[in-house]
Amino acid sequence: MTHTPIRLVIADDQRVVRDGLAMLIGLLDGVEVVATAADGLEAIEQAVAHRPDIIVMDLRMPNLDGTQATRRIRSELPDTQVLVLTTYADDDALFPALQAGARGYLTKNATAEEIEQALLALDRGQTHLAPEIQQRLIAATLGDRPKVTATSPLPDGLSPREAEVLTLVAAGLSNLEIARQLVLSNATIKTHINHIFAKTGARDRAQAVHYAYQHRLT
Repeated sequence: MTHTPIRLVIADDQRVVRDGLAMLIGLLDGVEVVATAADGLEAIEQAVAHRPDIIVMDLRMPNLDGTQATRRIRSELPDTQVLVLTTYADDDALFPALQAGARGYLTKNATAEEIEQALLALDRGQTHLAPEIQQRLIAATLGDRPKVTATSPLPDGLSPREAEVLTLVAAGLSNLEIARQLVLSNATIKTHINHIFAKTGARDRAQAVHYAYQHRLT
């Protein structure tokens, strides 16, 4: 049985990086690089032209940066996911990218195996954050906020079950894995996640993960 390859656009303003990534990623099984882009505007143009499954997006590019390009692509092409691959893991880069709709975030010291894992996760509809990004997210969002305890009211009207599902989403589990762990149907988990998105204002799993860490639901 043959599987449709994951179709990618790679956006990076440095030609040597862009071409290197296209060559490296193009060697992965089940992945096809359909176009490359040198800035955010070109990334949008190539996304509209090719409608890829995933865009591998640098953040700091001329004309239009990766965060703004991500926001526009996710708005216009909701089925196209964005994997950020950048040098920067600081708050000024991380949070805007996640809020714009990126569902994966790696730094450029990632290995080919880590990039492949991220692409497969996004293709399955999951979020993928590099371990150092998760740590950065935790450190930056928790601060001195009071921890939510079992007797504390849950934020934004979340039910205990929804909070439990959100905790597992933040742990990186897929819907099927959550369903197995909680002994619920996959359809029930999807319903809980839709309710979580509605109550928290999260547009995707990456923003839900951010919300979970921010409110200490992990």
